[in-house]
Amino acid sequence: MREINRLPKTTGDAVGVAADALFKRVAEIINGARGRMARAVNSAMVRAYWETGREIVEIEQAGEPRADYGAQLIERLSRHMTERFGTGFSIRNLERMRQFYLAFADRATVIDPRDASADNDVQLIPPALRAELAPPVERELPFALSWTHYRLLISIADPSTRSFYETEAAREGWSCRELERQIASHLYERLAASRDKDDVLALAHQGQEVITPQDVVKDPLVLEFLGLPDRPHWRERDLEQAIIDHLQEFMLELGKGFSFVARQKRITLDGDHFFVDLVFYNRLLRCFVLIDLKLGKLTHRDLGQLQMYVNWYDRTQREAHEEPTVGIALCSRRNDAVVRMTLPEGEKRIVAARYEVLLPSAKELEAAVQEGRRAAERQGPSGRGPAS
Repeated sequence: MREINRLPKTTGDAVGVAADALFKRVAEIINGARGRMARAVNSAMVRAYWETGREIVEIEQAGEPRADYGAQLIERLSRHMTERFGTGFSIRNLERMRQFYLAFADRATVIDPRDASADNDVQLIPPALRAELAPPVERELPFALSWTHYRLLISIADPSTRSFYETEAAREGWSCRELERQIASHLYERLAASRDKDDVLALAHQGQEVITPQDVVKDPLVLEFLGLPDRPHWRERDLEQAIIDHLQEFMLELGKGFSFVARQKRITLDGDHFFVDLVFYNRLLRCFVLIDLKLGKLTHRDLGQLQMYVNWYDRTQREAHEEPTVGIALCSRRNDAVVRMTLPEGEKRIVAARYEVLLPSAKELEAAVQEGRRAAERQGPSGRGPAS
């Protein structure tokens, strides 16, 4: 004991540092394991709900979407399940499981164990005989989201739209609340509005890919979270301050890869001062993105001013490894003819986008989508590739 007491103080400090580092590593291991366990349990439950829906549709109803006895069947099943397993198996929840299976029925799980690669030949064997030849082997189902997420997704009738939201929610880690907002704000339709048929198909199956400046621009941007409609009178500075106050929501609405850089960035040219409302950097495009806010209708002067800001950033702030700066004129009203005549043909770095402070109605959205597609047709092929 006396020998220990004679150890220099620095040894005790070293032990403390080592213990702290050890605790940090072990804590990460335990937290990681708990996270994996939670995800595994969630995945198992989602899969169980899918298989419950499959049993209702495929087994008890002989594959028909709805049998005459379907309501009575689910009511009786609910009673038995609740007696055995407790809450969570109400008639409404069982109906959701049935809808879940119908929405994702293409995700088959049973394969023949003798030759997993010979699926086409195996399908020629009658199911009863196949079961006698060998027991089935289940393939893992690719359900990456929670049951609450899928309850939102099954409300979407169009398979392409549903596929897009599932892909994006899993890739971007959307909470249920964020997924619900993106569905309500018609994110898929807004992104699809300026794309041709091939790009829309890719959007549905692969999610949003950010390659060109046009890929990050939504038309319109929906800014209902700012709460501005409640104010009787507001100015551009109010819009800017509201965006700063709700910066996280605004960046989520902007899309992927954005980082905030500055507000009211001053540019001085021979003693004259100009101010860029908002400056972001997009790591996927590898460029600065400047946003100039306009309350009313966008004018050719606004576009010219934004062009000057973009030129200044390119000539004074941009590094050699970075792509050219992108400018977004964000306005409440836009004259597309003025935009086309003001900007050079093929201009991809200056974008005029509209914003809405209320969620658009279905009619307003349809009109915006149609106009976006007409504009895309006028511009011709998008020519996807790095900004230049």
